[in-house]
This record gives sequence, C-alpha cells and structure tokens, in this order.
Amino acid sequence: MAEFLVLGAGMVGVSSALALQAAGHTVTLVDRMEAGCETSYGNAGIIQAEAAEPYALPRNPMALFQYVFEMNNDVTWRLDGLMQMAPALLSYFRHSSMAKHREISHFYSQLTSRSTKDHAGWIRDSGAEALIQRNGFAMLYRTAEAFEQAAQKATFLEREYGVTSRIMDGKRYRAEEPELRGDPVGVVDFEQNWSCRSPGDLTKAYAALFVSRGGRFVFGEADSLLQTATGWQVMTQEGALYAEHAVVALGPWSPELLKRFGYRIPMIYKRGYHGHFTTPTSLIRPLMDVENGVLACSMVSGLRVTTGVSLVPMNAPPEISQLNRGAKALSEILPLGEKIVEPQWLGTRPCMPKMLPLVGAAPNHKGLWFHFGHGHQGFTLGPTTAELLVKSISGEADALLSALDPKHQLAH
Repeated sequence: MAEFLVLGAGMVGVSSALALQAAGHTVTLVDRMEAGCETSYGNAGIIQAEAAEPYALPRNPMALFQYVFEMNNDVTWRLDGLMQMAPALLSYFRHSSMAKHREISHFYSQLTSRSTKDHAGWIRDSGAEALIQRNGFAMLYRTAEAFEQAAQKATFLEREYGVTSRIMDGKRYRAEEPELRGDPVGVVDFEQNWSCRSPGDLTKAYAALFVSRGGRFVFGEADSLLQTATGWQVMTQEGALYAEHAVVALGPWSPELLKRFGYRIPMIYKRGYHGHFTTPTSLIRPLMDVENGVLACSMVSGLRVTTGVSLVPMNAPPEISQLNRGAKALSEILPLGEKIVEPQWLGTRPCMPKMLPLVGAAPNHKGLWFHFGHGHQGFTLGPTTAELLVKSISGEADALLSALDPKHQLAH
C-alpha cells in the first residue's frame, strides 16, 4: 500500500480519499477550505442516474443562433469567455456530432447507471440519510412541442439505457405537486434519481467519515505542489507534507495548477448561480422549468433556484441576470416567496470537450493522478469515478478505464 495526497475537498476529492482509504492506502486530504464549500456546495443536489448522455453542444443552426443571441435562458456568454475557451469549444463541437456523442454516451451511461448505488453505502455509513430523498426529478414543459420531444427522448433513454420515467400530463402531475400554479402541458419524472437537501453537508459528511476511519484532512494550498525525488510535496498549515502519489481533484482549478507541469488541459468553464427563496413548503422532488432554463429544489436553507450555463472567464464578477430571469419565469408557476439575502454564490462546472472526466495517470509524471473534468455531474459521479481511479492505480485495464484515461482524453 502507498501514501497519497488528494488535492481538493469537493465531492470528487473527498470520494477519492474515501475510495483510496478503503483500498488500504494512507491518505491525506488537502484543501484551502472545509470540505464541500465550493462547487459541491451550490449545485442542485441531484444524483442524476438518468443522465446517461452527457450534454452535447447543439449542432442545429437554429439552436446555435438562439445561443449566440441569448434568445433563451439556457446559456449566456461574454466575448472574452468565448475567446478564452475557443479551442475547447471547437473540440466540444466536433465531439458533439451524432456518431461521436453516441460513442461517448456508451461509456458515460456506464457511470451514471451505478451512481446511486455507489453513493448508497457512504450515505448510510456517514449518517446522512436525513439529507436524501429518493423521489425522482421532474422536468416540466410548458409547450406541447417541447413535451412531445421530451416524451420521445424519455422513451429512447429507457429503451437504450434502462432509464425509467413517468410521462404524464400536467393536470395529473399537479395533483402530486399542489404548490404548482396551474397545469403545465406535461412532465417527465425520472424516477431513478435521488436528491440531497444540502449537497455541501453531504460532502462534509463523507469527509467526516473519511477522518473517522483514520484519514487526515489538512488545510493547505494545492498550487504549492512540487515533484520530489521520491514523490510529491505540498505545503500545508502543518508544514510540508510528502507522499509517493498525488491526486489532482480540483475541478475547474485543475488546469491552472497543471500548467506548471507542462499540461495544457482544454476545458469549458460553465458557470452557474443559485439563489434561495422563503417558500414555506417543500417540493416533492426537484423540478426543472425546461423552457426557461431554471431548476428549483428544496434545501435545508430554503427553496434553491439554480441556473443554466454562463460562459465567462473564471475570474469574471457575478452577473445574475440569468438567475433573475429564471426566478421570474418560475414564479409564474410556483410561489417562491422572498429572496433570501445572502452572499451571491457562483460555481463553475469543469467540462471537457470529449464530455468524459479525466480519471487515471498523468501522462508524463510518475505518481501523479488526474481526477477531474466531470462537467455537470461531479456531485453525481464522484464516488463512481473514485472507484475507477483506484482500479487504474492498481493496474487494472478495461474499455471504460481506457476511455477515461488522461493520455487518451488529451490526445488530439
């Protein structure tokens, strides 16, 4: 067995630490903040077993036209963000072809299909059951055309990947969710999805489980990582720590760290926002207002409203017009209450052009391991890809591990 430094205490990093620990390794988890305080804190908290196909970049000219002119609320952008991400976006566009996307989905679906099972043991062992709901995820449609397309897609997902859903008219769904104002045209409820009432707290619970099993969590700066003659070093509040291996699990901050070691990681940085509202009752399950690109989910801290994608530089200041538009549209069908005054949260989804996370050995450095690039599904897939990382470290090989291998992923 070996010693590991795991850099990053979001869901992916904490999962890495737990999986390595379970395999018998000595693990130190390092972050500048407490576990689950960045992107893993602010997401919608859905474990998306239904997400068998990753989000592709539309190749339909009309859809791209709507994105360019921000004619819907799904995507906003800034020119400097597009320019910064241009090479990654072009590669993303190429890999979004029907043939390539189908090939990618073959592997991606193998990850999402086991996501709830891989979370289940840690939810139990960490005592976090009270945070979890197993009631599915509802996608609400306001127009007949959009609902018909969604129903066809849901039927395809069940036939192709075994993803089950309930396809129902709006009147029937409103009987289940009486808080709705009026009947939507239709709803697709993906039954296999779980949701979490505080994703940050679930990540913290997993980190506490890691520590209770003998792991160490130390505050430190990941950007101090250095290669030594015998392994890797990072500076922490306890001084320099050394280990034979280091795992980079820093989500959207991973490419910047790895530049120092000669890696040029193409990444699409998809920013999202959330706000909380004082709605007095809880939703039965998370609900997405599809045509308005906004999602509502009941959290410990209130009703959380989350946005789609904003393509801006990592250091861009907050700009919440997308959140405001989404909340306004959502208030037409759901009583939101007052917006809670709090620091404006934002997070960045670290998306790879080939839509699969990087899981495995760094191509050019012994003892350095990549575990990032999960896009929209870091919260969903952290435990699953952590298990695969352990398999890669132990020398196992199969088609799925090959598809996730950084050497394969970063090849042109």
